[in-house]
Amino acid sequence: MDTGPTPTGARARVEAVVRGRVQGVGFRFFVERVAAERGLVGWVANEPDGSVRCVAEGPRDVLEAFLRDLAAGPPAAWVDRVDATWSAAVGGSDRFAIRSGWHTGD
Repeated sequence: MDTGPTPTGARARVEAVVRGRVQGVGFRFFVERVAAERGLVGWVANEPDGSVRCVAEGPRDVLEAFLRDLAAGPPAAWVDRVDATWSAAVGGSDRFAIRSGWHTGD
């Protein structure tokens, strides 16, 4: 996982691709619940290659904990790896949502 240049506590954006057995096991619902509990905004969607992609914004330290949640996953999932890309927060979302099907980004 790239730790990027954003200071801890500053608002940031992370795009994460989770690989493993992460479709058909409630992974998107798990991500939505965890993100809401942590006060993050963004989205999560299945990808055509069997991975799950999510974009989340919030305080850097909360996003780092969120990435640890993704790596653990729900009980039925098997996470091989989480690839994360950090950037500055751009806003535009007021909640965290599940996007159905495959998504090309925002």
